[in-house]
Amino acid sequence: MKRLMTWERDLVDAMYRQTRFSSRRVRKRVVFKHGECNVVQGNVAKRRRRYLQDIFTTLVDAQWRWTLLVFAASFVISWAFFGFIWWIIAYAHNDLEYIHLRDKSPELVANMTHTVCVTEVKSMMTAFLYSVETQTTIGYGNRYVTEECPEAIFTMCIQCITGVFIQAFMVGIVFAKLSRPKKRAQTLLFSRNAVICHRDGVPCLMFRVGDMRKSHIIEAHVRAQIIRKKVTKEGEVLPFYQQELHVGADGGEDRLMFIWPTTIVHKIDRNSPLYMLSASDMLKERFEVVVMLEGVIESTGMTTQARSSYLPSEVLWGHRFVNVVSFRKETGEYEVDYTLFNNTYDVDTPLCSAKQLDELKSEYSKSAKSCAGLGVTAPFADRTLSASLFQRIASAASVDHLDPASDESLDSGRLQIRSHSIPNGVLASELEPLNNNKQGASFTMGGLTITTTAPSIPNLSSINEKTNSGHSINSSSNNSQNNSLSALNMGGGGGSSASGPGGGATIVSGLGNGGGRHKQSNPRRLSIKQDQLPIDSIC
Repeated sequence: MKRLMTWERDLVDAMYRQTRFSSRRVRKRVVFKHGECNVVQGNVAKRRRRYLQDIFTTLVDAQWRWTLLVFAASFVISWAFFGFIWWIIAYAHNDLEYIHLRDKSPELVANMTHTVCVTEVKSMMTAFLYSVETQTTIGYGNRYVTEECPEAIFTMCIQCITGVFIQAFMVGIVFAKLSRPKKRAQTLLFSRNAVICHRDGVPCLMFRVGDMRKSHIIEAHVRAQIIRKKVTKEGEVLPFYQQELHVGADGGEDRLMFIWPTTIVHKIDRNSPLYMLSASDMLKERFEVVVMLEGVIESTGMTTQARSSYLPSEVLWGHRFVNVVSFRKETGEYEVDYTLFNNTYDVDTPLCSAKQLDELKSEYSKSAKSCAGLGVTAPFADRTLSASLFQRIASAASVDHLDPASDESLDSGRLQIRSHSIPNGVLASELEPLNNNKQGASFTMGGLTITTTAPSIPNLSSINEKTNSGHSINSSSNNSQNNSLSALNMGGGGGSSASGPGGGATIVSGLGNGGGRHKQSNPRRLSIKQDQLPIDSIC
């Protein structure tokens, strides 16, 4: 029977824990959205003894029903304890027998000179009542201590001191629970989602914090940490590796003038743990960003901390927070609309990682410097810096022109090819595959690999006519050199949150030296661009 009862108790406990923590197991987060840590301490040696050694903190952290129970029990136990002592004193001094005879036969004690220690203490119940009257300083007047017993006077002093100590201790616990800084954190708000977008050309992770109260948080500062799995060089697995995220407000500092909702920014640079994560990686990566807001409560002077966290599924790529502060001319006040606190809107944001974007910028910088040294225009404009991955393409052939100074542009719809930039050996008919090329198709043209990502390319018949009539192209190549080329893949669709026309074309740029009828080295490039592409939003 005992085993059966034990088994039933364990089963009920297991079912309770499964019901209570089922949602936590699904999300598997360290810190809940409301700031509570999802950590249960188990198998702690001498746990009860350690909790009793810090009884004040234990009672402050305990639930209200346990605190109130201990509050009432402490007084009742102290009253009963000292009541028993008063009964012992009366029994040792024969006060109980004397009072019993006096009440039963007053004539028997008329000639006796016995003086009791405490008047009218004749039973355990009367001793308990006297203990309550003494400790609470009620003093009804029927029971009082006489000078007959020094031990009674000493006990009265000890009980008075003990009563004051218990009262101060328990009142302090109740006051501490009522004024805990943890309760102030309930009015500090974090946005439901974090967002990733560009600010001043730098990819940033952002989240918003707000304070509902009119009394402000003094010396408010914010921190953020990312928790994820890491494998060291020695093969050690760190399942909960914590790494600091450098965050700040508009000026980059973690100190806030916290008078209205503020957007906290983490710049994703080379020192950021998110430096190598793209939009697709964000969906597969498992991590948790824990954010903490700390400050001093203006009304009490105590320090408070509010916490929250964001999982990868709670990070919106290509979004920005809606402004919540507006000025009311009628009252001359700034109004904060907390109904918009969690609202975001889509913005054009590259889908590549910050590392890939930096590599692209570095490649563009090198190409621009090379072109500047040769006195020509850069192969592509600054707006193409938001494009995605680049790759090396070799075998750039030289070009021979009838007129090296010619810079005639052949336009056909959105597609533009500079006539003097056509590689060596390219005939007008070779441009025809661009006409109806499907998305993702690629072909080789004059030693250059061109890939189209546009759903459709305009007709190039006009280009054929101008190329055949306006220039003669030498199909031979002398002293050609291989040069590295940058291919920038820009597509408007495929998961981008940007609005506007989709599609794009691969831009291939390169430099080549070669001989021809003019026998001079000139930089050559093939520049294909679509002016209406949402280049800034595509990776």
